[in-house]
Formats: sequence, structure tokens, C-alpha cells
Amino acid sequence: MNRPPTRPLRAALGAFALGAVALAGLPRPAQAAWPDKPIKLLVGIAAGSVTDVVMRAVAQELSGRLGQTLLVDNRPGGNMVIGADACAKSPADGYTLCVLSVDALSTNPLTMEKLPYDPDRDFRPVTNLFFVREALIANAALAANSVEQLRAMAAGKPGTLNFGTLGPDSSPDLFLAWLKHQWNVDLTPVPYKGGGPIASALLAGEIDLSMMGMGNFVGGIQGGKLKALAIAAPHRVAAFPDVPTMAEAGLGAYPVRPWWGLVVPAGTPDAVVAKMSGEIVRLFGEAKFGEFMEARFLDSAAGTPEAFAAFLKADRERAAEVIRLARQTQRPPARP
Repeated sequence: MNRPPTRPLRAALGAFALGAVALAGLPRPAQAAWPDKPIKLLVGIAAGSVTDVVMRAVAQELSGRLGQTLLVDNRPGGNMVIGADACAKSPADGYTLCVLSVDALSTNPLTMEKLPYDPDRDFRPVTNLFFVREALIANAALAANSVEQLRAMAAGKPGTLNFGTLGPDSSPDLFLAWLKHQWNVDLTPVPYKGGGPIASALLAGEIDLSMMGMGNFVGGIQGGKLKALAIAAPHRVAAFPDVPTMAEAGLGAYPVRPWWGLVVPAGTPDAVVAKMSGEIVRLFGEAKFGEFMEARFLDSAAGTPEAFAAFLKADRERAAEVIRLARQTQRPPARP
């Protein structure tokens, strides 16, 4: 049999109830304004690559403007799968920003059957960042000094030239498939985790060729240890006026422009997305930062989240066409 509470206990319970009512009537403390702690900037490629260098500069600039440190966290490997998966599994609290590429968001969904992330469901687009002006780069010791000479060498020595990629179906790998289709030759792909490692491999003579962002190779070219055979740009660049465009070199126009963009985990607050998009657009529009990017052969593409979302849809369709061609090329070429 339960006994009624004693008088002191009844008094204590009454006081607690009155206090709870009083507290319920008070205004709740406002949530802290974002950001109120350091932000992780997850970059899906190895340290030392052009994208990594630029995003470290972005992190330094925005740390002062946001009042919190942006900490770069490199997650290379797996043709951008490792970085994209880490982003998808991060809390959607505004404290993880992710720098991912065409490979992670456009190509992988079309080439990999069991991705650990869903590019449409797991991310929110923030802004496109930049397009990369790529170049066909060779070790200086390679006997070919032009695209035409390279073609003759590849035809005369099938399978002996090594080509640096970021793994199967990565952007450099798809370019290689396109090149093999154009020339009907055989070159051997060798995978690396980023433009920096590919540049190091070229300098060491581990590989003969690659097609990556021109900015990865400037030091090697200026030092005479690497040479650019062609650049994927509408016009020649002032820094290397003797390097022909791909069209001038007889390669035609490769249909895909590699790019990098900023996304966040799905569920990240609207205010964070809008703030980061605006900050990137402002920074990339400044003359000094524009010169910094130009020196690394990058073209700004910063814009609104809505524009980036529309771009992603169209880019997936472009990637599908390139992959279709690459699949046709995955057969031994006819020998000359």
C-alpha cells in the first residue's frame, strides 16, 4: 500500500513544479552563431597537388574572415572514393566542408557498381570552385618532343610507354582511353594518389607521360626536367608560349574539363551553405586571388549552390558520353 508523501516532501515537489513552470516561461538561450569552433576542410586528393595548394590558401584567407580556423584534411585515394565517403559520413553540422572533383561526383556513379556514398543523396552542392587547365606532360628524357613524335613512338613501341593516372576511370585514365581511341595505340596506365605524386614520378622517370593540371608541373618544366607537349586550353598560355594547344597539336578537343567543387554533407543548414558560397564567390572574385589561381592554371567557376546543382546534372551527362567511348576502347588496339 502506497503512502501519501509527507508534508516536507509535498512542499519540495511543489517548489520544483513552480520552478519548472517559471523556467518554461523564460526565453531560451540563442544558439551560437556559426562558426563557433574550427572547421574541417576535407580535400579528396594528396597534399602537394595544385588543388591542395589552392585550398590551403583558401583556408588561410577564410579563417580570418570567418573568425575560425579551417583545417585541411587530405583524404586521397580510391579515385576520390575515400574522400567522398568520409564526407558523406561526416556530421551535417556545418563543421565539415568537402572539396571533391568530377571523379567523385560525375564519373564514379557511372563506373562503379557499389559506391559507399550516393552523390545525389549524401551531399549538398555549395559552389563549383575551378576548372583545371591540363597539359600533356612528358619526362624530359623521352625522345618525343612533339605530339606527332609521341604518336609515332607509341605506335612503334606498343605498351612500352607508361602513363600516370589517378586510378581506373579517373579523369587522366579516361583521357588515356580517349587518346588510345584517337591514335589506335597502347599505353600502360600507372595509378597514383594525386598530381603531386604524379609529378614526382615523372621527375624520377618512373613514368613517361601524364595528363594533369599544368600547375603541378611548372617547376619541373622550368627546371628542364619535364616538357609540355600540349595544353588543354582555347589559347596558348603566356607563361609557356611555345606549348601548343591540343587543337594545334592535332589532338582535337577532349570533351571533358576537369573541375573541383565544394559540397557539404546532406542536412547541413541552409545558412552554412549560403554563407560559404558567398565567401568563395567574393574571394575568387578578388584580383589578387585571381592572379594566384591564374599562376596555377586554374579558371574560377564559383557561383551559387543552385548553379552548381544544375552544372552537376549536365556534367554527369557529359561524363556518360566519355565513359561510353572509353568502354569501346578497352580492347587491344590493332597493331600497325
